[in-house]
Amino acid sequence: MLSIYVSSTIESEIVINLTMMNRGPLGKHDSMGEIVLGTLAPHPPHLVYADNPEQNEPHSEGGWETLRWGYQRLARKLKNIDYDAIVIFTPHWQTYIGTHFLGLPNFKSKSVDPIFPNLFRYNYDLEVDVELATSMRDSAAEAGIITKMMENPDFRVDYGTITSCHLLNPEWDKPIVTISSNRNRHYYSVEVMNEQAIALGKACFKAIEESDKKVVLVASHSLSHRHFVEEAPLPEDMSREHIYNHSQYVWDMKIIELMRQGKMQEVIDLMPEFTEQTMAETEGGGLTWLMAAMGYPDYPAEIYGYQSVIGTGNVVAAWDPNESTRELVL
Repeated sequence: MLSIYVSSTIESEIVINLTMMNRGPLGKHDSMGEIVLGTLAPHPPHLVYADNPEQNEPHSEGGWETLRWGYQRLARKLKNIDYDAIVIFTPHWQTYIGTHFLGLPNFKSKSVDPIFPNLFRYNYDLEVDVELATSMRDSAAEAGIITKMMENPDFRVDYGTITSCHLLNPEWDKPIVTISSNRNRHYYSVEVMNEQAIALGKACFKAIEESDKKVVLVASHSLSHRHFVEEAPLPEDMSREHIYNHSQYVWDMKIIELMRQGKMQEVIDLMPEFTEQTMAETEGGGLTWLMAAMGYPDYPAEIYGYQSVIGTGNVVAAWDPNESTRELVL
């Protein structure tokens, strides 16, 4: 705020307040883009299987209600938020040279889980916000990250993207941007993954801010990820469902408690050890990317549910930057 004081002959002062806005050259954008919600949205295909949507061919008798009901409550919250696009970082679109972005307006095909084709054969028809995807790609490239747009019309979108987006927005009435997971952890270390994901998160935030769009960010993955190697005869038999071991549970609870306390910088600092100890899907960089893009929130996360799926630990969580709509859910 800059104040200019002009004295008059009648000894009065005219105070002119000029609000200086750090938004670059005037007229560059009508308004700045913003992140209106960040979510941690696990993608076990079992959850779509249990929901029995018309797009998925297999049919179930339900199951995993704690996670599905949590997702349903978060989906209702999203219905009351004004946003333009969903940007999702998925560990199941694995790229070994650079970070890739979906680059065509529409993708239509069948997504089949390679491990659980008996549960997930989903016919999708989704729209992509190519303008935002291109802006993110350009911003990442400017930051020194190797990037590429996926412009193959026959490219099959991964089940992680499909599962998380379906559960958050079953109507599929918003365009998405899907970002691949560069597997630098396999070449180097979890620490390198963390640094790369931080750089990508900051680049994506820059692109959002320079747009005029309101965006929901989604990190699509579980927490601990040791899992059973044999499937129950009836996949939705909940009497067979439990966390893989107690150590996995203790680590998951540690991370969730830090989320509740708004200590996301500490979570990211712990990420290498947590990932190594629990074989966590955080190895893809999704949660680190999300937190870097959101500036490491220091307010409590909204926790919608925690449950195991074939032994893995899964939490549905959200970070709402708007204090007036932020909730204490669980």
